[in-house]
Amino acid sequence: MRQWMIAQGSTSLDGLQLRDAPDPAPAPGEVLVRVRACSINYRDQAIPLGLYMGGPVASDTVPLSDGAGEIVALGEGVSGFAIGDRVAGLFFQNWIDGPPSPGVGPALGAAGAPGMLQDLVALPAHGVVRIADSLSFEQAACLPCAGVTAWNALMAGPRPLQAGESVLVLGTGGVSLLALQIAKAAGAVVVATSSSDAKLERVRALGADHVINYRATPDWGAQASQLTGGIDHVVEVGGAGTLAQSIAAVGFAGEIALIGVLTREGNTNPHGLMFKGASIRGIFVGSKAMAQGLNAHVDAHAIKPVIDQRFAIEQAHAAWAYQSSPDLFGKVVITL
Repeated sequence: MRQWMIAQGSTSLDGLQLRDAPDPAPAPGEVLVRVRACSINYRDQAIPLGLYMGGPVASDTVPLSDGAGEIVALGEGVSGFAIGDRVAGLFFQNWIDGPPSPGVGPALGAAGAPGMLQDLVALPAHGVVRIADSLSFEQAACLPCAGVTAWNALMAGPRPLQAGESVLVLGTGGVSLLALQIAKAAGAVVVATSSSDAKLERVRALGADHVINYRATPDWGAQASQLTGGIDHVVEVGGAGTLAQSIAAVGFAGEIALIGVLTREGNTNPHGLMFKGASIRGIFVGSKAMAQGLNAHVDAHAIKPVIDQRFAIEQAHAAWAYQSSPDLFGKVVITL
């Protein structure tokens, strides 16, 4: 089978190599998945560069957490699945339900866990979930990390999003666009930001109620607050460089779902939350129950993840390059 591999100790994309590998067989309790499509996340840029948690990978590692395909074989003792079932891998293999804990298990696509960018992958039966009936494999491959992260940020906290509430999404990457789509389907008012007027027109077409060019409006957090009377849910993907603006945007008793790693320098003083009774909640992808809730929402509301570009498996290096470019709008998919 075809298999992309990040070489042990890799610190550049030169360490990402395509090779032939033996077909795996499912062990007891595992399912064998023929992967049909994968998608790339920001995390997947950091791993081959040696910049992810723990530094360069300590062993050869198949990349990508996000992939969808069909089950082609069942290991001994597997129940609840059948050959032909359409499934996706779970980002955290052992996080079934409940709050995050030290026991959530390995995260696909990093050292110590399988990755999805290969023709066949054997995963524990509890580590896969049926994909939404209304989605293709390519669309379903966009959800395991970015989609579940957006769902967790909006729908799985102590105060899930309600119709009529307001949501602020930052930029036009995978998490932000999926959060926009989830929020609009739930009846929310959505404010979206970008530095590109052309991209802002595209998010309007996806349903954004208000758009802000953050280059033209440096105090975009205050502007978002003025537009809505205070944002109820901020999907904060920027990190330290945008957190102060998100605190300015959030309303009384609102929540900032903190995902961001895109910027590392900036004002992270949280005192502005005190005067609004607002809070910050850390988001670390999510559980199998969250993935199932997302898939039900996708089917119920005909949500289609935004795929910007598709690449063949042999074009993985080009896919990585495009995903990190300023042209990105939504998700990059690799088809197998």
